[in-house]
Amino acid sequence: MTSDIPLRPLGATGVMVSALGLGGYHLGKMESEREAIRIAQAAIDAGITFLDNAWEYHRGRSETIMGRAIADRRERVFLMTKVCTHGRGKREAMRQLEQSLRRLRTEVLDLWQIHECVYDNDPERHFARGGVVEALLDAKRQGKVRFVGFTGHKHPGIHLAMLAHDCPFDTCQLPLNCFDASFRSFEREVLPVLVSRGVAPIGMKSLSGDGRQVTKKVVSAEEALRYAMSLPVSTTVSGIDSMRVLRQNLKVAVGFKPMSKRQMEALRRRVRDDASDGRFELYKTTAQHEGPVGRVQHGFPSDAEAAA
Repeated sequence: MTSDIPLRPLGATGVMVSALGLGGYHLGKMESEREAIRIAQAAIDAGITFLDNAWEYHRGRSETIMGRAIADRRERVFLMTKVCTHGRGKREAMRQLEQSLRRLRTEVLDLWQIHECVYDNDPERHFARGGVVEALLDAKRQGKVRFVGFTGHKHPGIHLAMLAHDCPFDTCQLPLNCFDASFRSFEREVLPVLVSRGVAPIGMKSLSGDGRQVTKKVVSAEEALRYAMSLPVSTTVSGIDSMRVLRQNLKVAVGFKPMSKRQMEALRRRVRDDASDGRFELYKTTAQHEGPVGRVQHGFPSDAEAAA
């Protein structure tokens, strides 16, 4: 099936990917695996080529579903997943890589990223001798992954600390939406650095992770996604858990028309008061979006301990 979803360069890699990406987390949340596979395949058939996932999403269910969905479509997609060491080292990372490859039914990942760089000491842990960065570079040398990067959603300073190390990251995933510009802004602090270095920016959380600003009618889903896709990013990953949401997103992505700079600034101004205290970006101010393994690794209580 031909598509009018624009393709964009993935930084300096020479690869082109769809301007809209499919998130793996929401697929794993779905009760029906068959329906999740149907949605993923419909997204691919509609022209979405960039697929997002992570080793720990729903204890591997998200990767397993995606692997089944792309069994006859592997050559049509750019497949990314994330390694979830949360400060553990290279050995754990390589173990996870082999599991991800099996679940996703592929011999090579197009992109392998460090998941959830959200703690102040994460850069130190990741770049330590025997750390996860060594695993990324070894896997790339071995031909098991084509490109490498990292992700995070907590604070721009952590992203900048990761980028301060001499590491040839190909990509960087970060939260980008119309609220971000007014509070601990990745758009203002990190995005220009990525663009200047040729590191591919991968946008996420266009609806701030839970879509509450849409349910509260602060913005519409369409204008929020359009804003995020209008930024200088390679792709914007979106969580899609129904055919309705897929159609909604495709309505924006097919024949995509970016907002003008004036329109983007007007939207930022319109939501500035709602955005200034982080109420619509709780992943920056709470632990709600941090995985339990990471919290334990960094000395914070697990979900069960916190509830006791």
